[in-house]
Amino acid sequence: MFDKSTWIKLPRNVLVGHGTLDQTGDAIVELHLTGTPLIITSPTPNRLAGDRLREQFPDAETIIVERAGFEAVERATEAAEETDPGFLIALGGGKPIDIAKMAADHVGLGFVSVPTVASHDGIVSGRSSIPEGDTRHSVAADPPLAVVADTEIMAQAPWELTTAGCADIISNYTAVKDWRLAKRLKNVEYSEYAGALSEMTAEMLVDNAGSIKKGLEESSWIVVKALVSSGVAMSIAGSSRPASGAEHLFSHQLDRIAPEPALHGHQVGVGSIMTEYLHSGMDGRWTAIRSALKSIDAPTTAAELAIEPETVIEALTTAHQIRDRYTILGNGVSEDAAIEAATVTGVI
Repeated sequence: MFDKSTWIKLPRNVLVGHGTLDQTGDAIVELHLTGTPLIITSPTPNRLAGDRLREQFPDAETIIVERAGFEAVERATEAAEETDPGFLIALGGGKPIDIAKMAADHVGLGFVSVPTVASHDGIVSGRSSIPEGDTRHSVAADPPLAVVADTEIMAQAPWELTTAGCADIISNYTAVKDWRLAKRLKNVEYSEYAGALSEMTAEMLVDNAGSIKKGLEESSWIVVKALVSSGVAMSIAGSSRPASGAEHLFSHQLDRIAPEPALHGHQVGVGSIMTEYLHSGMDGRWTAIRSALKSIDAPTTAAELAIEPETVIEALTTAHQIRDRYTILGNGVSEDAAIEAATVTGVI
């Protein structure tokens, strides 16, 4: 008897394009939400877009978070309990979006994602990444009810944040390979649809990286649509598997052991070069991944990450300890294998 079932939660409205920030109110009306929102943002996006958003919600309270963390989540949760909003709006990058996502989950409200940078796929996914000490916690939560991504604003963001978003998407290629490997060797549940969507999104950026240029609003359009697709793939899968494999474990380990870690997207991009080599050796697509990253000015070496080669090797040999998720790293790669992967691919 067939008794399998699944529950896929996806945003109901996705509004992307030039000047869409001023249509946030209209997008929310379409959701039939009631009450006044609580806006959660951080200093820079509040300065860039806060007033334009508040013009559409004159009675909304605003919480400005300086640093990400569980204390910020608690503060946002308490503010929501005190002001009794109808819903939450997250304005900004990963920090306010992840905080709002968790706070909304805690108080049982929906939230709307209004990203100002195209730096990661958390703008639409049902996962929050919250730092605590020298590590990060990936926490499940509901995805946003709507996403309003204004490419005019996103094009003004620092270019390195956009390249980090691109690299994060490109790394989906190796994340899906790890997922398939876990299916074959550990019988991990695998979604063909989610895997294909994630892989297609990564390959689209690899094949079209040459068209992503600094200062072009069209580039933000391409990247944000890819980020939305990646987040949808995670919602379909019910996990971060379509977008998080060994390359993410490598990045999380760098966050723990590197004196000054680089941007998350840049670290996973470099990690994807090496993990693709571990998957397929000289016959793999690691050269295409590296070329795509180079073409968008994303780092491809330890030096460009400003991280010592020894730290890269340590991270690659110990990344399997981060979480119980089977990847190409298995129970750990040897130092010799890590040095070979990093040296052949030019990372060190």
